[in-house]
Amino acid sequence: MVPILIESKEESLMKKVLALILALTLVIGLAACGGSATTTAAGGSATTEGEAAPTTVDSGKENAVDLNFWTFQELHNQFMIDAVNNWNELNPDRPINLTVDVYSYDELHSKLQIALQTGSGAPDLADIEISKYANFLMGDTVPLIPLNSVIDPEKENLIMGRFDNYAKDGNYYGIDYHVGATVTYYNTEIMAAAGVDIDAIKTWDDYVAAGLKVKEKTGKYMMATETTEHWSYYPLLVQKGSDFFTDSGEVIIDNETNTEVLQWLHDQLYKNEIAVKAPGGFFHAEEFWAYFNKGEIASITMPLWYLGRFTDYMPDLAGKMTVRPMPVWEEGGANSAGMGGTGTSITTQCEDPELAKDFLYFAKISKDGAIKTWSVLGFDPLRKDLYDDPKMREPNKYTEYFGDNLFDVMLETADSIGKIVVTDDRFPNAVSTIQKNVMYRVLEENSQTPADALKEAADEIRSMS
Repeated sequence: MVPILIESKEESLMKKVLALILALTLVIGLAACGGSATTTAAGGSATTEGEAAPTTVDSGKENAVDLNFWTFQELHNQFMIDAVNNWNELNPDRPINLTVDVYSYDELHSKLQIALQTGSGAPDLADIEISKYANFLMGDTVPLIPLNSVIDPEKENLIMGRFDNYAKDGNYYGIDYHVGATVTYYNTEIMAAAGVDIDAIKTWDDYVAAGLKVKEKTGKYMMATETTEHWSYYPLLVQKGSDFFTDSGEVIIDNETNTEVLQWLHDQLYKNEIAVKAPGGFFHAEEFWAYFNKGEIASITMPLWYLGRFTDYMPDLAGKMTVRPMPVWEEGGANSAGMGGTGTSITTQCEDPELAKDFLYFAKISKDGAIKTWSVLGFDPLRKDLYDDPKMREPNKYTEYFGDNLFDVMLETADSIGKIVVTDDRFPNAVSTIQKNVMYRVLEENSQTPADALKEAADEIRSMS
């Protein structure tokens, strides 16, 4: 006879509590990674949930070299396939057979790290997202190939702050897809209804004044702020000249500037009431896209790679949105900050690193390749000498949606793009702590002051030293 097990009320309650804790942990974890039903990584498209079948471009040449590329972005897959097809057409004496594996965000980074640590199984080229990049530069021996030979000759034409993000000890190890200049996107219908001239907004004080007018005249919110991510916070403090770390490794998460910026965000929510908490907690949540698409928010400040989020997920705003440089904190200050990114790198397990370097230069740094980052991906190119190139002015879905002033904004913001300190090996933990603890407690719960939350976060990161 099988015994019947009867749970006590206490045991039943405990199981329910544990299940709730597990569910909450999963939700918070997904939010911290920028995830929803479809995980989204900063500076790119929606990532693949699981491993997809590899895509292979066969040159059809007997002397072709096989290269394997790993990415977590389907759009990057398409970009590289386009690049290798163009390469093979223009370089028949150096053909490439390219195999692309698209993994989920977390799987790619963990799998790549294991392959590099064990010395076996790594691809020739790999995408490494900027917040994870520090993990691959740790230690005395970097398992990536320096790319100086293809970067140094072009320095005067490049926005070098974006290359410094993937550098260590004078060597550049990654090439990004974009500059990631942060800009402010405005809903022209809401601003017009409030009687606000967008071009008169020069400073953040002007922005707040405009927001108060928008709220009074239309009942709409001027802005949204994330509560489980860092994109509404990090660009503002970088624009103001701060960061989470100094170049020498000092933790400055709780410095005066960072505290002031977080207090500014808090004030817009709880004092001026011109901001709304982003539905879903972050700017890549489907709930947020739906809410913004309905015309409930007058503006959002995000990098230019967010253009594609509007065209793909907020179709009702086509023709109603325009882009401007960020308002400045003070006259003459920076009007942007370079944010997000993915550095494509060559691993030390690559059998033909010279060919891989030349191909990477061709795909991303050459003039034609850099233009493709705009025409194929909708990203602001790494070359500052392209922003007035006629090829960049050719109409596409982004100019149709936002208008043809996008390149003027790129030119206006180029000089404000500097380095952010992402190569400190504690950076991934710092970002996670800001997302899960600081933003949530200060902006969602309103349970801690900005100063207290940042001090707690800074002490936690300092204890990792």
